[in-house]
Amino acid sequence: MGKSFEKTTLKQSQNNSQTEMEQKEKDFAKLVRDNKGTIYTVCYMFSNDNDEVNDLVQETLIHLWQGWDSFRGESEVNSWIYRVTLNTCISIDRKKKRKEKTEAIVEGIDLFDESDTRNRQTAMLHERISKLQPFDRAIVLLWLENMSYDEIGAIVGISPKNVSVRLVRIKEQLKKSLTPDPSPKGEGSR
Repeated sequence: MGKSFEKTTLKQSQNNSQTEMEQKEKDFAKLVRDNKGTIYTVCYMFSNDNDEVNDLVQETLIHLWQGWDSFRGESEVNSWIYRVTLNTCISIDRKKKRKEKTEAIVEGIDLFDESDTRNRQTAMLHERISKLQPFDRAIVLLWLENMSYDEIGAIVGISPKNVSVRLVRIKEQLKKSLTPDPSPKGEGSR
């Protein structure tokens, strides 16, 4: 009776473990379905190349899966997803920049095609944002997603006031990149 009980208990334990894994996979699949737009949006801020974006998404999904069991629920799930996605993209972006110093930011887009002003403006804005530091890029991305300063601060780990200050500085930086310097270097105005 002892061996039979042990085999039955072991089999039930394996079945329970399999059922738990299946449930975990279902929950994770739903999480990904519900938040895929967020994941892709963040990844597109770090690359214009579809293959590279898909690689970033894959890496993000791996990190999300690995961290799924340790997610404590102290923050909103979407905040956690933003954070994991941003950290993954920033980490890969840093590695990529160490390998190659220069790269074409916008390829295959004619920025001077007057027939598509909206695409040209979007591409130019994306180009300027992509030149920001990864941390500033993350803040802009979250702001463009209409998140409150409190939410942005919780995701990136700074105070809401600091978010406000950084956004003002980022906007000034972006404005400077839009307008050429009116006076040539070395000449003063009289």
